Amino acid sequence: MGGAWEGAAGAERRAESAGRASRQTGPVIVDCAIYTNGRRTEGPSDFSDALDEARRVGDSFLWIGLHEPTPTEFDLVTSEFGLHPLAVEDALHAHQRPKLETYDDSIFLVLKTLHYYDETSSVETGELMMFIGDSFVVTVRHGPGAELKSVRRRVEKQPKLLRHGPGAVMYAVADAVVDAYLAIAGELETDLEELEARVFSASRENDAERIYLLKREVLECRRAALPLIEPIRRLATSEVAFVPADTRPFFRDVADHVTRVTEQIESFDRLLSDVLGAHLAQVGVRQNEDMRKISAWAAIFAVPTMIAGVYGMNFDHMPELKSAWGYPGAVVLMVLSCVGLYRMFRRSGWL
Repeated sequence: MGGAWEGAAGAERRAESAGRASRQTGPVIVDCAIYTNGRRTEGPSDFSDALDEARRVGDSFLWIGLHEPTPTEFDLVTSEFGLHPLAVEDALHAHQRPKLETYDDSIFLVLKTLHYYDETSSVETGELMMFIGDSFVVTVRHGPGAELKSVRRRVEKQPKLLRHGPGAVMYAVADAVVDAYLAIAGELETDLEELEARVFSASRENDAERIYLLKREVLECRRAALPLIEPIRRLATSEVAFVPADTRPFFRDVADHVTRVTEQIESFDRLLSDVLGAHLAQVGVRQNEDMRKISAWAAIFAVPTMIAGVYGMNFDHMPELKSAWGYPGAVVLMVLSCVGLYRMFRRSGWL
């Protein structure tokens, strides 16, 4: 088993080196391999010859992985595999919704990939396109996340799965993408719990921006997972060209995971809306409390200001001016009035 593993890894490294060396004449190939009877085999260095060999040998198919190819680089793949121009345009320009399209010689599946950054608790979206034919699989990746090297290594350890042909690769890739959704949903749930505890704590910080940013991350996940339900259900329940009927149970498992993660994301979105409403209500309550305190202190200081203002008029006939206790009495009146108002506002909860 160790020798087979080293052989597969060595072939992968040679494929990557060949892809870099042929950048000027061909597409950016991350990996290229022929799978015969569920096992990886060495094939010709030219992938067009490899396709002919895969078609010539029974129970074989070719899997080519590309990463962000340019139109010029992708032209050779298009001509060799006879890919439909509309699907090729979607694969090159990306920015597509998850979907499944059927053409005469192939089917085309679009998946949204998600990558979670622990440092910023943010989610970045990429895209993964798959062309499936009678004896070939072409994967095209855009953006971060969903690197397929680990997926390829995992399925190469499962020859029984690979014997199902290109449909097995489609299942393995879709399963890996959806599993990443579930992992990211778990990270978002943790972030949401921390944010919820912070909002309902005694902290007076304004968390509206953090709530909004987390809601945007949830929206990114929703855009990736929700449209994928229909294509995966179609693969799980109906007859689709180039996808064997015996792979439907695998896709049913993926469909269950997509449904579960979609329900989680929908619940996150509703909960974030509730948290935002609660936070805004708390802000309004705190503003009302601040206004009551300001009004109470203004009323307290209004009394001595009024009394001092009266004495500032300097009326000669004011009777208390003829008494030695006039001014001390006025000061005592101010103090007692302020203390009385303070105690009254304190009992009423304004201070």
